[in-house]
Amino acid sequence: MSWFGKVIGGVLGFSLGGGPLGAIIGAVLGHQLDKKSDDYQERYAPGDQERVQAAFFTATFSVMGHIAKADGQVTQNEIRHAENVMQRMGLDSEARKFAIDLFHQGKSSDFDLESVVDQFKKECHRRRNLMQMFLEVQITMALADGSMHEHERAVLHRVGKHLGFANFMIDQLIKMVQAQQRFYSYSQQQGHAGGGHGGTYQQAPDAPSVDQAYEVLGVKGSDDQKTIKRAYRRLMSQHHPDKLVAKGLPEEMIKMANEKTQEIKAAYELIKKSRGW
Repeated sequence: MSWFGKVIGGVLGFSLGGGPLGAIIGAVLGHQLDKKSDDYQERYAPGDQERVQAAFFTATFSVMGHIAKADGQVTQNEIRHAENVMQRMGLDSEARKFAIDLFHQGKSSDFDLESVVDQFKKECHRRRNLMQMFLEVQITMALADGSMHEHERAVLHRVGKHLGFANFMIDQLIKMVQAQQRFYSYSQQQGHAGGGHGGTYQQAPDAPSVDQAYEVLGVKGSDDQKTIKRAYRRLMSQHHPDKLVAKGLPEEMIKMANEKTQEIKAAYELIKKSRGW
């Protein structure tokens, strides 16, 4: 049985039942999970892959709901974004309903953001790459309306603080995600069109800029080749789908991780071409 089947079955729910993530699962499933039961003897310690996957999935969609509500109302763009994430993950009807219910839990007025994030961090066992991926997903929700409300940024700073990310690091991640979205949007428009024609670099109309490519990698235009190459390799390693899944990323999110690596690669190729490397 997969991690998701075990959540629906209650096994992982009971393992997480002593904290807010278990309470959220219990509310979604419609029964209490914080009581001992002889029917659920199978236990998972914090850090176990399936338990981390369940925690990641639960925290991801509930916190997305909280961020969507942060500016006072949930817009159609935010709802469409959440649905798009579910579609990109290839969720079946049961998992989709579970994700929607988690999203609604996050919108509720009594949602305990700090406790949820604190337990998520504990479940991750300091797997920083996994926590960064979680933050990047939340940033895309905050940007779903095309801009970021000050209340949404404040929530991201609170989440980052509890996960061990300073405010300036969150702001840098926001810039990186904004630039990555430009690359993703452009690649979607281009489809599977062929690459460049070699020779002198020229910027195509409406294409991502070289400045945005630097932002994707978190580097400056004044940085040398060694620094930029090191940043590229670090980001590719951080977002490698197999490595993330091994650390506890739900397998349904492999496609999103793959898209991240493609955006990073496209940015690096653009920088290389602009510099004639």
